[in-house]
Amino acid sequence: MDKKLHIDLHRVPKHVAIIMDGNGRWAKGKGMERVFGHKNALNSVRDSIEGAAEIGVKAITLYAFSTENWNRPKVEVNALMKLLISSLKKELPTFQNNKVQVNAIGNLTSLPSKAQKTLSEVIDLTKNNDRIVMTLALSYGSREEIVNTIKNISKKVVNNQLQIEEIDEKVINNHLYTFNLPEVDLMIRTSGEKRISNFLLWQMAYAELYFTNTLWPDFRKDDFFEAIIEYQNRERRFGKTSEQIETSNE
Repeated sequence: MDKKLHIDLHRVPKHVAIIMDGNGRWAKGKGMERVFGHKNALNSVRDSIEGAAEIGVKAITLYAFSTENWNRPKVEVNALMKLLISSLKKELPTFQNNKVQVNAIGNLTSLPSKAQKTLSEVIDLTKNNDRIVMTLALSYGSREEIVNTIKNISKKVVNNQLQIEEIDEKVINNHLYTFNLPEVDLMIRTSGEKRISNFLLWQMAYAELYFTNTLWPDFRKDDFFEAIIEYQNRERRFGKTSEQIETSNE
């Protein structure tokens, strides 16, 4: 069954965020080191981006490396950074052919210099692509992002560039890493874990949350479409009643 046929292309989420979880468990299940799972996750990334682009999703954000991930064994962290560099280089032709604009959020200056350089080059080379924006959350933590946002807004208040009375949701949005992205409509997490792990806390205020037991290296385009179908079967009320939603849709 082609699951894409069951998707209403007029009600596709604008922004999908994914917590790509389960690489280590997938590798362990095959008697391999955790890094083996990370290396075999590239097909899942490619399938998700292609699937999102095919149905008209405008933005997809992938939780690739959190601020907490720096606490993992050094061997694994180093392997992940090398994998980031090689994957960006390898996938560049795919990004160009599919008009994928690469973006990144997080404390990017904490990444190794080679990773920063490669990331910067790929972002620059894909900046004019306009089919879908793929954002990599790297050395990212939502609490850190919010703290930085408060600091930056506070500096403007101190320097009389902004009045306290002017601070509203729009001002806060404009100071987040994701200022140029729509709010998250759907968050997908693989591997059966049911938490959001310090990921896009502000941006996911009204997002639909979708959890699947599938481990990330096994996640494919049909799994992505299944999440979209589930999203479309839900009623998004944004604090309103069902009756109010029905009335506004008439």
